[in-house]
Amino acid sequence: MLYNEPSPLEVKILTRRFGLPNSASIDTYLATDGYKAFLKAREMTPEQIIEEVKASNLRGRGGAGFPTGMKWGFVPRQSPKPKYIVVNADEGEPGTCKDRLLMEHDPHQLIEGILIAALAVGARLGYVYIRGEYRYVIGIMDGAIAEAYERGWLGKNIQGTGFDFDLYTHTGAGSYECGEESALLESLEGKRGVPRIRPPFPAVAGLYQCPTVLNNVETFCAIPAILRDGGAAFAALGTPRNGGTRLFCLSGHVNKPGVYELPMGFNLLRMIHEVGGGIPNGKKLKAVIPGGSSCPVLRADECDLAMDFDSVAKAGSMLGSGGVIVMDEDTCMVTALWRIMRFYQHESCGWCIPCREGTTWLKNLMHRIHQGGGRSADIDLVGDVARNMLGRTFCPLGDAAAMPAISFVTKFREEFEDYIKRRSSPLAELVTLGA
Repeated sequence: MLYNEPSPLEVKILTRRFGLPNSASIDTYLATDGYKAFLKAREMTPEQIIEEVKASNLRGRGGAGFPTGMKWGFVPRQSPKPKYIVVNADEGEPGTCKDRLLMEHDPHQLIEGILIAALAVGARLGYVYIRGEYRYVIGIMDGAIAEAYERGWLGKNIQGTGFDFDLYTHTGAGSYECGEESALLESLEGKRGVPRIRPPFPAVAGLYQCPTVLNNVETFCAIPAILRDGGAAFAALGTPRNGGTRLFCLSGHVNKPGVYELPMGFNLLRMIHEVGGGIPNGKKLKAVIPGGSSCPVLRADECDLAMDFDSVAKAGSMLGSGGVIVMDEDTCMVTALWRIMRFYQHESCGWCIPCREGTTWLKNLMHRIHQGGGRSADIDLVGDVARNMLGRTFCPLGDAAAMPAISFVTKFREEFEDYIKRRSSPLAELVTLGA
């Protein structure tokens, strides 16, 4: 079942098989140019594959937006250690639900992307680390992998090319922290999912301290199109330095929420009004979180911008994982931030003090404000705690809590002040930070 009705404004590259009968089956995949990109890549040198990916201007779709071809190029091919391909399918960013659909509707596209990456770096073994809550998706991926083995697209001497590659799924345990690449690797090795100190980075010392390519599902799914049609063609779909299309998860106060594949650089206001059908009941736009809950919020007057990594960064936020959360004029920004802080405090692994203590303080401060015991000084204290977390944690989870906190209390300070004045009560002193 499709998540939403497609929009005529979509450019379907990664989602072009969505809606086809039995789109997850290998027969459907093979009938629609499936695995042709792998056979083409097999005739190329590893360096040529990486250069094609570089030419595509594909940037990682998991959040950071690091150039994919450059990342693959960091893998030391002459290392005597085995090399691995690891797929981050631990999709846990609030507001994001695209990787689930790619695995559900077109798992063989992911497998082909993995195979091409393996050719590029000389890997022979790969793992798809899937969010624990995606139980049925794990079954779909296992079924697709079994089909690929049966038809000779995985295993020994794939399609007579002399190339060997094995692939397995591995389930997570519901930890948001394991979406961070080094914590994911720790979990995959059977250890507690906490981040590693870096450098070294996974390309040099990843799974089992061996060279590892680690990208998310959407990134790997873009690879077959790049090899099939050429990196330049993929790059031309987007904006300079931001090639291709992007799956945007449009949610919140829109008439047509859903996952839409749009060119990189698509205007945010057009996305809300033309793709998403506008805001229900004729309400006005108040704010947008452009890339998942970890990204700084944008006011309505900041939303006329291109949705690519560079443009959103210039506007003071991040494109992140593509989770576009729309908020109308009736949204309480205090409640929104309180809920976000509750999430990050709960999901902090507790490995480093700035995050463990900082997220707890932020949650408790927001609890006090939300419950009517807040003071005006608490608004400044939220910002101070958050700023003291930035750049001081082992992984980006601390920043993920700090950045929305700073943006909310800065851009909507008047609303926070008014909320505190309206909710203040004689029992305010009973609402403590330990609540």
